[in-house]
Amino acid sequence: MEELLLIYKALSDETRLKIVKLLEKGELCVCDIVAALHVAQPKASFHLGVLKEAGLIKDRREGKWMHYRIHDGDVFRRMLILTTLEKVPESFMLEDKKRLAAFRKSRGAKLALQGSEVTASCCGK
Repeated sequence: MEELLLIYKALSDETRLKIVKLLEKGELCVCDIVAALHVAQPKASFHLGVLKEAGLIKDRREGKWMHYRIHDGDVFRRMLILTTLEKVPESFMLEDKKRLAAFRKSRGAKLALQGSEVTASCCGK
């Protein structure tokens, strides 16, 4: 029962729903999530921790950066995420997706000025 409460609590917050919706398209670095949601890094990390504790997302470290993706190893959690995200309208995420696109574009421009290749990795690499 405690496990179910963790899962539903994790999905009952607007910020966490937005994070999961952003991760629907694939893995993101914490800096992408911070930029998209226009929140402080500690706030994003708190919400990511709640989602991770509920088993809804997984993380991996790349250098000093953390990358997150939806945990698809559990059928119940995956189906719950899919059915929940199906109900989240795209208009709910419009501004967040615009900020994410602008952040990625500006990051690419900064890396180009530094003579670096833009890669799938993150934040100044």
